[in-house]
Amino acid sequence: MSESPEERPQRKVREGVVASEAMNQTIVVLVNQRVRHPRYMRTISKTKRLYVHDANNDAHVGDTVEVEETRPLSKLKRWRLVRVVERAR
Repeated sequence: MSESPEERPQRKVREGVVASEAMNQTIVVLVNQRVRHPRYMRTISKTKRLYVHDANNDAHVGDTVEVEETRPLSKLKRWRLVRVVERAR
């Protein structure tokens, strides 16, 4: 029983900055999320490190990239590079 693309839930898409490109076909992307503290109502900046599959080694440190959730590709990689939004200067 296969689902059509319209019925399938949308994949998560995040935007972040490349922190590391030391591995082959893998980059580490830092994604910032601003959340409000439940008790003190102060805005807190939380950072997640995502291991992203970069098949062509396109992205470099400092680039802003868009990543998309995908099936597990390795022990840690669950994201795939969609596009490089902005190159580092």
